[in-house]
Amino acid sequence: MPLLKSQLETSFPFKNPHINTIYKFFSSKYTPSYHRVRIDTWDHDFIDLDFLTSDSFSLVMLIHGLEGNSHSSYMRSTSQYLQKLGYDVVCVNLRGCSGEDNNILQTYHAGKTDDVDFIIKYLIENYNYKNIILAGFSLGGNMILKYLGEYENKIPEVIKGGIAVSVPIDLVSAQEELNKLKNKIYMQEFLRTLKTKVIAKSEKFPEYNPDKKLIAKASSFKDFEELYTAPVFGFDSPEDYWNKASSKPYLSKIKHKTLLINAKDDSFLSIACYPYEIAENSDNFYLATPKYGGHVGFVASFNDQSYWMEKQLVDFIQNKLNIYS
Repeated sequence: MPLLKSQLETSFPFKNPHINTIYKFFSSKYTPSYHRVRIDTWDHDFIDLDFLTSDSFSLVMLIHGLEGNSHSSYMRSTSQYLQKLGYDVVCVNLRGCSGEDNNILQTYHAGKTDDVDFIIKYLIENYNYKNIILAGFSLGGNMILKYLGEYENKIPEVIKGGIAVSVPIDLVSAQEELNKLKNKIYMQEFLRTLKTKVIAKSEKFPEYNPDKKLIAKASSFKDFEELYTAPVFGFDSPEDYWNKASSKPYLSKIKHKTLLINAKDDSFLSIACYPYEIAENSDNFYLATPKYGGHVGFVASFNDQSYWMEKQLVDFIQNKLNIYS
């Protein structure tokens, strides 16, 4: 029954999930000295990987959330914390998220595990790590969880386990939650960057000719999925995409030790995103649901130096996976 009871002790005002979420976004002052490696994909595209290395035998692979990148605050704070403890880190910039538009019409989506598999194979073929740990945040966490369940019988031996934070494992209900008034500011920001990218893609690829008026009016993820994700990636509808991309159906198939941390006050997540029963019936899937934390926040106080979230990752790596740098 791998339910973990670690709690985040917060002070006012960080018991408010929105303050916790937004403060984390701006709080990290660390600027990593990444070494970028561009890898060419099978479909004539590229993916940019940003490395922080200390000559470790163990590598932690981080994947950001929707419209994030290696410079997102949670990616910077986590990579810094891991590097200080001697782990090597590679931050994956999903297609179109590294500061440069990717080559093809398709970018990324929450269930695109073929990219995860491709990156892992590249790392194995080009580096000599004894241990690789997978970690993802929000959308990136969904990709990690889905990969660990979907590819379970063909995951390379060097992959030791996974960690996922603030993950909408049930995309159908999570997008409904995000459509609520309490999340309007987040939805507007997500759609602002997504709309800009879709317009750019339509100009770069004339064969993709969406209704620009509908793009401008889009006010929900369903609007966006209908205009871009479903037609471009070959899904029948937004609902078809959400059902096929959600990681929740794959959790019971995971055989590698894996941790999911979802704060109970995360305004992005629906009730279906807290898989207590699956964790209770699994030997390998661990679940932690602290009372506070917001969405990829987990800040305890102003000028917080506790690194609660980062410590949970390291504690799981060291005490459950038995991997030290």
